[in-house]
Amino acid sequence: MLDRQNVIKDLISSNNSKIVMLVMDGIGDIPNEQGVTPLQKANTPNLDFLATKSDLGQTIPVLPGITPGSGPGHLGIFGYDPLKYQIGRGILEALGSDVEVGEKDVVARGNFATIDGNIILDRRAGRPATEESAKVVELLNEKIKQIDDVKITFYPGKEHRFVVKLTGEGLGDKLEDADPQKEGKPIKYTTALEPGSEKTAIIVNKLLDKIKEVLKDNPKMNFALLRGFSKYPDLPQFGNVFKLKAAAIAVYPMYRGLAKLVGMNVVTTGQTVEDEFNTVKEIWNEFDFFYIHVKKTDSYGEDGNFENKVKVIEEVDRALPILLELKPDVLIITGDHSTPCLMKGHSFHPVPLMISAKYTRRGLSKTFDEFECVRGTLGTIYAVDIMPLALAYSGRLKKYGA
Repeated sequence: MLDRQNVIKDLISSNNSKIVMLVMDGIGDIPNEQGVTPLQKANTPNLDFLATKSDLGQTIPVLPGITPGSGPGHLGIFGYDPLKYQIGRGILEALGSDVEVGEKDVVARGNFATIDGNIILDRRAGRPATEESAKVVELLNEKIKQIDDVKITFYPGKEHRFVVKLTGEGLGDKLEDADPQKEGKPIKYTTALEPGSEKTAIIVNKLLDKIKEVLKDNPKMNFALLRGFSKYPDLPQFGNVFKLKAAAIAVYPMYRGLAKLVGMNVVTTGQTVEDEFNTVKEIWNEFDFFYIHVKKTDSYGEDGNFENKVKVIEEVDRALPILLELKPDVLIITGDHSTPCLMKGHSFHPVPLMISAKYTRRGLSKTFDEFECVRGTLGTIYAVDIMPLALAYSGRLKKYGA
């Protein structure tokens, strides 16, 4: 298999250009009963005007027909082949929450959930406030400190999310997710996928039973789903591969964690899209690559909330002039995967992509939406090819061969 990173690394020529990658998580969608997607429904004069001056296309996050998780989806757009580099969601959530992860640790991402008996009623426990779920995490830390010879530590996250860390000897991370992924299904325990992870599976299943006992009287957060079991992986660092000094502006821990994992500088920011864009403005002279993550497009897609997904897109559009006034040499707007409201989850559908730069084949597209992207000048490409294009549009790639 072609190693894109090695090919690209030898061609890079540094300059003073600025690249902005705006990731609207789960932005891709499919038409609703009225025949429109949230991108089509939203009032987006800034995005649409930008489309008239940009190259549009669509990306395949992993392979055609494959539904990606957020980890593989982001690795692809960061220029890492998601088939070569496979990372558990737990390590991303852990690093984003500033959890120290050592050689003897296995971490997992947790969702508080609502159950009735052994049936999952709500995988996100009604999306409780972060402050509310933090109290439940505190209770778990009081009641569950160790299972057999393994230390257990819980860390709060955003809303229904948390991180659990298992510390001990002989722990592997090759486990099935302890999450049925759908409401209405029974509790799912984990199993080891490879030799060396059997001990971890036993500990995790005992942990699930203890969590169920401790939280049995909580009206909504009365169970937990665990997934993305992982130890600390070894990845090539973004700055070394692409010769860019990169900043990450993200609110949610998992995406800060992923940025840390590839070597980006994670910058503190506020909670709104406008806050994030203003943070880019504040650090503009310190970096030459800016990754900005907007989460709520994905959250509302998973909730099946069409109107609120529209509102988040419109919020991005209203704030977009903050970025445009900075005059980045390359502005990439895309997502890590599609999250159609009708499907209430990640999907295999290609993801809209727009690249604004000086040397684009502009003039074909009129608006920024899924169907304009299908007919755009970039065509359909793999997400892993976005970074080579970003470098090319910014004048950072030399000619290949004689």
